[in-house]
Amino acid sequence: MQPTNQSPQSNHVSSSLNQQSLPLPSPSMQNQIHELAKSLPPPRKQNIACDACRQRKVKCHQLPGQLKCQHCMVKNYPCTHHAQQATTEKKRISSVSRRPRAYSTSNQRCDRTIFPLLDSTSDLPSSSPSVPKACVSTDSIPPFAHSQRTPPTSNYPPSTASPSSPFRYPTPSFHPPIRRNTSFTELLAYLFSPPDDPRYVMINLSSPVRSALTPYMNTELVLSSRTNMYISPSYQMSPYKNWGELAYKLEEESFRVEFALDLVEVYFQIVHTRLPFLNPTHFRARLNVNVPQATAGQYTGGGGGVTEDPLHPALMATVIAWGAKFSEHSLLVADRAQNRMRQSALAKTLINRAREVAEALKVHRVPAAEHVVIALLIEPLQSQELPDDASGYRGFWLTSAIRQLFDLQINHKSVISNIQDPEARGTMIFAWWMACLSDAYGAAYYRRKPALEDSDYDIDFYTVDPVQADSADSHVMKPDPREHLEFRASSDFLPPSIQGYYRAAHALARISRHMSKNLWIPSTDSEGIPAEVLRGIMDQLNEWKDHYLPQVGVPTNFAAEWDFVSAVSACASDATFHIMWIILFGALDDFGVREINEAMRIGSPGHIHPNYHQIEEMKRKVLDEALHGALRIAGLAGVLTKNGYLVSLNELHRAPNPRTFPFSSSSSPYSSHPFRFRSLQRLDPAVMHVSCNQAGTLLARFGRPEVQNCIEGLEQYSYSYEEAAEQAADLRRLYTLARSGEGDFNHMTSVIHQQQQQPHPHAPVHPHAVRMPAMQMSVQQVHVPMGDTGMYVDAGGYQ
Repeated sequence: MQPTNQSPQSNHVSSSLNQQSLPLPSPSMQNQIHELAKSLPPPRKQNIACDACRQRKVKCHQLPGQLKCQHCMVKNYPCTHHAQQATTEKKRISSVSRRPRAYSTSNQRCDRTIFPLLDSTSDLPSSSPSVPKACVSTDSIPPFAHSQRTPPTSNYPPSTASPSSPFRYPTPSFHPPIRRNTSFTELLAYLFSPPDDPRYVMINLSSPVRSALTPYMNTELVLSSRTNMYISPSYQMSPYKNWGELAYKLEEESFRVEFALDLVEVYFQIVHTRLPFLNPTHFRARLNVNVPQATAGQYTGGGGGVTEDPLHPALMATVIAWGAKFSEHSLLVADRAQNRMRQSALAKTLINRAREVAEALKVHRVPAAEHVVIALLIEPLQSQELPDDASGYRGFWLTSAIRQLFDLQINHKSVISNIQDPEARGTMIFAWWMACLSDAYGAAYYRRKPALEDSDYDIDFYTVDPVQADSADSHVMKPDPREHLEFRASSDFLPPSIQGYYRAAHALARISRHMSKNLWIPSTDSEGIPAEVLRGIMDQLNEWKDHYLPQVGVPTNFAAEWDFVSAVSACASDATFHIMWIILFGALDDFGVREINEAMRIGSPGHIHPNYHQIEEMKRKVLDEALHGALRIAGLAGVLTKNGYLVSLNELHRAPNPRTFPFSSSSSPYSSHPFRFRSLQRLDPAVMHVSCNQAGTLLARFGRPEVQNCIEGLEQYSYSYEEAAEQAADLRRLYTLARSGEGDFNHMTSVIHQQQQQPHPHAPVHPHAVRMPAMQMSVQQVHVPMGDTGMYVDAGGYQ
């Protein structure tokens, strides 16, 4: 072996280099890399492109020593830099003019005044006088100024306002801040504050500042003798003018409290009968904690002590908004009188502000049992079917309530059974079933995917602990609203054991959920409904009709002792079943049957399909059931209207001597209160809302004159639900087109033509046909206390 003179370290380096197969840069190559790095062009500069390259969005490359860039030389364009000079000059001017300016707050005493805002055509010079910082403080802005969704129009947008301008709009916020412990009077001050008006805003201004700003205003300020405040001459009338001639009374705190308490009683008289989330006794006791002491002595209907927790501000705001929707208070009557559609502007404002209070308190984000109830009460307040209405949330609050129910694990039977308080357990069970049914029905009504699945819960059918009688009248056992429909003991023609409204509603909800998951999916939209899916849905509907409709639907003869809730509940259950056939008809007409569509897509006639006759028979059956259901719903709406259940406000106003009735609770302080309802306005007008719209659409497309019942029903509903007016107008338009021969049927055209060729287009014999003479009930039977009778499920308002 030859000896070597290399050291161990050199051997190690040599062996490491020899092991690598990649060529490494030599020292000369490393020097070249270093020189190349020094010769790389500098980083790209901003704002150096010429006008031509800037306009065509190409790279502007100008070689040193040349007057034009390469692009302008090739295209023979003038190489100018006007845009570069303008932007550079703008930056230079702004940087020079930007100086720190301290606001002088010495000897600046501000007085509260009202001044008109500058309109969009006015101009503020850059040398406008400075205003003390205290004069534009957010503490001086009243609630109605902050409640605007968008600030009034001006030369300075909110995000780019001039730093020296006194017209900087504050970030929209609540004033006073709405917190969980906000007092009742502070909440009412916000809810009943004047409506938003972009022509004025409350602000503190001292006399020197006011005189300095006057040259830049589009009008002068005058001193109001009534309020001793500076206002615009064009706005000397009350800021409440948009709410009617009596709305000025809302300026007084005592009237606001009295008016709010009246709206609370309206809620329990009307809304509580179909949405009994709240315990009236507990609610009044907790409200008694919030009511001022001067009024608390009169408001003794709650019967609770001072140990009750105060009510959630969002819950109070929601209850008040619900009451304003149906109240016949003289203030709201005057408000409706100035509107062509007889709709209350104050009621709409209260709905918006109730939603804003709930959003400010994070009701939609924080899981809590009380937040679930608030969300489920807010959702039906929203406009449901106006596509251009931004206030229509289309299931936002319902989805929020379902998410919170999952977070609270209310869908687990074990969690429900561990709730010790019977009242809290019953409320959560009822909230769960209302959310479950509403989600399923709403998915079918409005063609969306349901949020719940059948496997998402293991709670049994709705049950609740028996309600104990009050100690004051323990000899009288009153049924709870949540028990009323499950076991209605007052009925004689059916045994109580089979009167399960919630069982029937849940069974139909599962069918509705199955329909939505199969009909409102992209594959069905593009390819059609599979014949097996169609047959399965029809079998499920027929099975439900045989098992539940005789029990919960409208009977052939109304029992004489049926009250209002029992009657409209039967009509709602009956109509909800028939809506499913109408929805299935609409899906078939829009999408068709997949097997027939595939045959026609490949160029072969559809009638040569081996199952063509069976498919046509199913389509004919769907047509027959849908048309029968639409006629039945129109008949039910006509019967309810004839019996006064869907009476409209204008009919009440035309009544010579409208009757009044006391509140249901004998202990209520409003038994002799002057704010009373008209006789029939307390009946909730949303019982058949969705049913009338769905059935009326089908009847209008067929040109059937029975659509008039649905149109009249929607027009009556429009006094409380504004979208119903547009729905009624759409039905009239569809009916006119159909009568003129401009029908718009698609895949169901074949069976429709076959039916129209028959001598009697639609005369099927159904076992549950409505006998009109048998349903003639005295209106006197309606005048019974409703606060403790029952409820009905109307899921349409939750979408």
